[in-house]
Amino acid sequence: MSLRPELPIGVFDSGIGGLTVVRALLERLPHENILYFGDTARVPYGVKSAATITQYAAQITDFLVARRVKLLIVACNTMAAVAVEAIRARSPVPVLDVIEAGAAAAIEQTRNRHVGVIGTLATMDSGAYEQAIRRQHPEITIHSRACPLFVPLVEEGWLDHPVTRLTAEEYLAPLLTAGIDTLVLGCTHYPLLQPLLQEVAGAPVRLIDSAHTTAERARQRLAEMQLLNPGASRPEHRYYVTDVPQRFQHIGERFLDRPLNTLEVVRW
Repeated sequence: MSLRPELPIGVFDSGIGGLTVVRALLERLPHENILYFGDTARVPYGVKSAATITQYAAQITDFLVARRVKLLIVACNTMAAVAVEAIRARSPVPVLDVIEAGAAAAIEQTRNRHVGVIGTLATMDSGAYEQAIRRQHPEITIHSRACPLFVPLVEEGWLDHPVTRLTAEEYLAPLLTAGIDTLVLGCTHYPLLQPLLQEVAGAPVRLIDSAHTTAERARQRLAEMQLLNPGASRPEHRYYVTDVPQRFQHIGERFLDRPLNTLEVVRW
């Protein structure tokens, strides 16, 4: 497959959370064309089997590859935890994922080798962050905590609500007691809570935003391949969903902090 700088970056997620990765890409790579796919008809993925998640991921990979992307980003922690190797085997273009990016950043940032990881139940149960960190740095101690209430709170728009603050204090308490100095936000919804989480965790704790680390990895990878778009024309950003486009647009504009205009519903 011949790759050219003007080809788009493909980003996909089980739903809407991966838009935090898109927002980070727009900040770092403002000239890039982007195709985003959110499988809103079949979300959540966390309650499904690994075989089913892999099947869905393969469908989405094929969809984006058929639209001639130059890079694929798995912006879903559940898919990255369960299906990333199957996606790489299927894709003719390079594949990046939020877990590897977040793990690498945590290793780089920690000073006392105590790293906290928060995410959904499915991601925490998979142990994917622990495995990714220990592959590179087995001496690091990892403290994990599932935070299932954060996703609905973010989608409700309660980013600095007293209920969200109390929930964060409850979730983070055992990690802070364990002495973590670095906290990985292991769900793509969580970057929207970063100001509140930083207040709860305290200034000495470094927060790892997997959306930003993934976007930076994308920039580096495209530069290495000499595929950065020079920006000769206005970039195109297209969004595909499999259901409830109105809800996706409403919440998505909050995630992106900009209008979300080019939206298409895909029927399998």
